[in-house]
Amino acid sequence: MTPLIQSEVAKLFATRLWLAILLATMALTALFASLNIAFNNSPDTLAPPLATAAGQQLLFATSAGGAQPLVAVLAAIGITGEYRHRTAATTFLLAPARRRVLLAKLITYGVTGAAYAIACIATVYIISRPWLDARGINLTLTGNGIPATLAGVVLAVTLFALLGVGLGACLRDQIAVVAGLLIYLFVAEPILTRIPALQDWTIYLPGPAANALTHTTLTNQTFLTPWQGGVALASYALLATAIGLRSITHHDLT
Repeated sequence: MTPLIQSEVAKLFATRLWLAILLATMALTALFASLNIAFNNSPDTLAPPLATAAGQQLLFATSAGGAQPLVAVLAAIGITGEYRHRTAATTFLLAPARRRVLLAKLITYGVTGAAYAIACIATVYIISRPWLDARGINLTLTGNGIPATLAGVVLAVTLFALLGVGLGACLRDQIAVVAGLLIYLFVAEPILTRIPALQDWTIYLPGPAANALTHTTLTNQTFLTPWQGGVALASYALLATAIGLRSITHHDLT
């Protein structure tokens, strides 16, 4: 198993896509953190004051949580690229047990997702600490329930990475998977979660489930408990992976 994981890591670092997406996620995180702080005192904001525990939890969750869609895209490209560049045949020739290849990808991109989440958390802290210090607000990583929020962020991003691998294995078409992920996460899901008649159901969607892991949201929508959100999000990743496993083991490589 170790050689397969090493091979996947080598493929990940073979191009600069990993770096481009890492920089993009950190840039988005910095932007979200800056906007969160800049508009925190706005009379129209739903965010609690940053001097409170809830405000600081929300700052980390909504800023670092922006890594979820891009990490899912990176993970999906990691498997669909095998088909797009026609390297899947070679990969499965060298490792005939295709489920082991899929497992290696899940491990590689799961760890990558966790690392990206940690990088984004560090970005939030670096951006926010001097800003809040100037306001006389103490930003902590060890109190106010922040450790649980940070753990939720890391778990959510990791699960989105696993979901990306699963979806990539299901569909195998790189453009379709990437476009579908971005359209769903940035367009379809936000629309669905704002329809009052559907709010009893939309709490189970991936985005709200991820919010439940950190127990934070910028909307008035209710959400699941953290463990329920984790189970819901893990279920999506598991279902996509199961379907993807069947796809890559029962279909031709072309």
